[in-house]
Amino acid sequence: MAKPLLSVRNLAKRYGGVVALENMNLSAQPGTIHAVVGENGAGKSTLMKILAGVVRPDGGTIEIDGQAVTIASPNEARLRGIGMVYQELSLFPDRSVLANLFVNREPVRHGLVSLSSMERQCERLLDQLGLHVDVRAPVSRLSIGERQLVELCRVLLEKPRLLILDEPNSALNQQETERLFAVLHGLRRQGITMLYVSHRLEEVFSISDRITITRNGRDVATKERAALTIPEVIEGMIGRQREALFPPPLPAKVDASPRELVVSGLAGGRLRQIDFKAHSGEVVGFAGLEGSGVTDILNILFGLRRARRGTARFPDGRGLPKSTTEASRRKVCLVPADRRHNGLMLDKSILFNISNIVVGARNDGPLWFSPKGALQRATRQIEALRIKGLPHALANSLSGGNQQKVVIGKWLEIGPQVFLLDDPTRGVDVGAKREIYGLIRKIAADGGIVLFSSTELPELIGLCDRILVIYQGRLAGEVAGDGMDSRAILHLLNTGERSGRSPGPDAYEATVA
Repeated sequence: MAKPLLSVRNLAKRYGGVVALENMNLSAQPGTIHAVVGENGAGKSTLMKILAGVVRPDGGTIEIDGQAVTIASPNEARLRGIGMVYQELSLFPDRSVLANLFVNREPVRHGLVSLSSMERQCERLLDQLGLHVDVRAPVSRLSIGERQLVELCRVLLEKPRLLILDEPNSALNQQETERLFAVLHGLRRQGITMLYVSHRLEEVFSISDRITITRNGRDVATKERAALTIPEVIEGMIGRQREALFPPPLPAKVDASPRELVVSGLAGGRLRQIDFKAHSGEVVGFAGLEGSGVTDILNILFGLRRARRGTARFPDGRGLPKSTTEASRRKVCLVPADRRHNGLMLDKSILFNISNIVVGARNDGPLWFSPKGALQRATRQIEALRIKGLPHALANSLSGGNQQKVVIGKWLEIGPQVFLLDDPTRGVDVGAKREIYGLIRKIAADGGIVLFSSTELPELIGLCDRILVIYQGRLAGEVAGDGMDSRAILHLLNTGERSGRSPGPDAYEATVA
């Protein structure tokens, strides 16, 4: 085996009394994609920030090409050939692609900024990444996937030898993810070493050469991808087998009266027409490719989008809500796909986020508000959901898993009758996923109707009682029991038709978007 490009030995970092890293070890070979996986709090982000020069370690050594180095700043990391693409995009949306790529490093010729040189470099690199956009256009005109490639391009201009990618596709759809992965494979062929951090294990197995599993600030194991299975990785991350991820259905409460949601001929947005029923006590899954109309179904039922035609009868005997306020007052609740922009007020506290929705769901609104009651509600959800934060902690200070618990917790305070969840575990670590699954099971057991969409087929199969597959705005089929097979579902997703035989194992990835 070749000499490692990067070696990390016994790295340690504490924040006060909290241990972030303790004897962390990692070795990355040249020209490989090395995945780093673990729950939130396992130390992944701290490790990457140390390598990027953002955080200083308390102990341990870092070696580049066998030589011990100190990385005291991001600039020093760049000088040593280390670049990092962060999960949150840092582009200026109102500035051009060109300006974003060369901010604070414009090439100068004869004392003047050389726009022609900038354009040549920019277009050459973007062409290598397969991104064909107007470099003078503002970034705001680009799709999220195109912006992610521009972010990557900005780092590649520094010609890094080691590229760190922190959840680079968390906001990308399937097509954009495939495009990004093709780019990463090309960079690997050029000899660039990559550290790839992700919660999406199916994608980790499709992109990586080696995998390091982390837990509680330590490395648990590092193995070739071919020597590992997803259940083994999960067990290493959380100390439990995969089967423990999905809690069994809970017994329904004796006093939970049967209720029903009936949807007939519903259309709107990309949704062309759908009919289905959902009953209290069950978790109904929705699977669909990007643009299939799944999100439109949930948004229409929540009053976030108006239906073009069709009807729905809710458990309270009424039709579609005309607004989100009406929906919440009728105990119809939505956990949106983008929690950071649509599910939370990030600059507000846990207390505010939970109390705000409760006040809005009451007819007497602010006249009813009680500071003492608000604190009690926030504290109750923090304790019940094991949210790692105090009531007055800002939402943007929480991990992705804890943010999602706040989104769910605010709805639990009003007792949802119809609970709509749009890809609720995206960007959430495995441990937090299990807790969210348990909450969903409890809502169903308490007599709630749960509609659950996801971009992960194993999640849909493990959690849902039945799955409705949506293809190009229509219901392609329903699977339940032994019919909940990933290959059969994927065939429905991609063709809209049932197949007598399953596609081959390499036909599709077991992930939808």
